[in-house]
Amino acid sequence: MSSLEKEAADTETYAPIIEPEVANLLSVLIKITKPKRILELGTAIGYSSIVMARAMGDGEIITVERYAVAYERAIANIKRAGLSHIIKPVLEEATSVLNWLDPPFDMIFMDAAKGQYMDFLPDCLRLLKKGGILISDDVLYKGEVTDAVSTEKRKVTLVNRLNKYLEHISDTEGLATTVLPIGNGVAISLKE
Repeated sequence: MSSLEKEAADTETYAPIIEPEVANLLSVLIKITKPKRILELGTAIGYSSIVMARAMGDGEIITVERYAVAYERAIANIKRAGLSHIIKPVLEEATSVLNWLDPPFDMIFMDAAKGQYMDFLPDCLRLLKKGGILISDDVLYKGEVTDAVSTEKRKVTLVNRLNKYLEHISDTEGLATTVLPIGNGVAISLKE
């Protein structure tokens, strides 16, 4: 277990990070597609940014985090990893950042507020280049999206929003989408 994985798992400093199989998927996709510009929504402690930057080798990753404590931890982790020249953290709400970013991005990794994926989508598609890949993490929300009958009442709205999001990206003309049941579910969409 890496020091970042230990930091994320620590009960005092817990932070959500991507599952190991999702980290591996990101690395493989980046090595295959060779993106030069990646946008990440949901930095947390910088773990996925670091995974992507190491696979990328050279380029730019803009990563957006709305919580100051997580943002500060991410900056320290990115600096410690020696990747500040590639990864550019932004402390701001994703909806605000999406309004002022300039296209194009070769890849966008969404791992922010799951219930807002539909809100993020129009700007993400505007920012994503033709032939670019949109990766949406946690779309099966611990299996509850596929098993909505057993969903706790307090999570019904989130599950319904994720179902709507998955239906939308699967039916949107100009997007080719597949959903993989790894981690908590990953949707990969190619902008045709």
